[in-house]
Amino acid sequence: MLDAFSRAVVTADSKTAAIGGADLAGLRNFIAEGNKRLDAVNAIASNASCCVSDAIAGMICENTGLIQAGGNCYPNRRMAACLRDGEIILRYVSYALLSGDASVLDDRCLNGLKETYIALGVPLQSAARAVGIMKAICVAHINGTNTPAMAGNKFRKMETPQGDCSALSAEAASYFDRVIAALS
Repeated sequence: MLDAFSRAVVTADSKTAAIGGADLAGLRNFIAEGNKRLDAVNAIASNASCCVSDAIAGMICENTGLIQAGGNCYPNRRMAACLRDGEIILRYVSYALLSGDASVLDDRCLNGLKETYIALGVPLQSAARAVGIMKAICVAHINGTNTPAMAGNKFRKMETPQGDCSALSAEAASYFDRVIAALS
């Protein structure tokens, strides 16, 4: 796993040059935006259970056959496995967002995920749809656009980062897109 600093060192080392110019500017920006990054990860981690359960519920609402006898979320142990996998994926996305690098997500979560799901008979389209719903939920939490009208009695007001979080939400969305692409 590489963080922004390690990546800058590896890049400079591969060029046999000192760190400078654009690399230093990128590191300065990474540090300046550090509190926003931490707040974004906190927004995801603090709402992980709700994000995952809402994503799985949304997936099931779109395909009710998943919870009927013979469906992939029936019986309860399969539903529990689905929720567990959603939590694991979300955790690795939050690690990637914290470090600013997708290598931990790729190496420890996505490497072989599709093949494993195929071997277990997990419907890839449904799994990808659940990840897409998680993406929308997490981006709303990062941007602070979650509202009581959308969340109902489960609404939790989070401290939102000051300033524009569009770059962080786009970065988080790109990590979810990596998961969806790995399942496709």
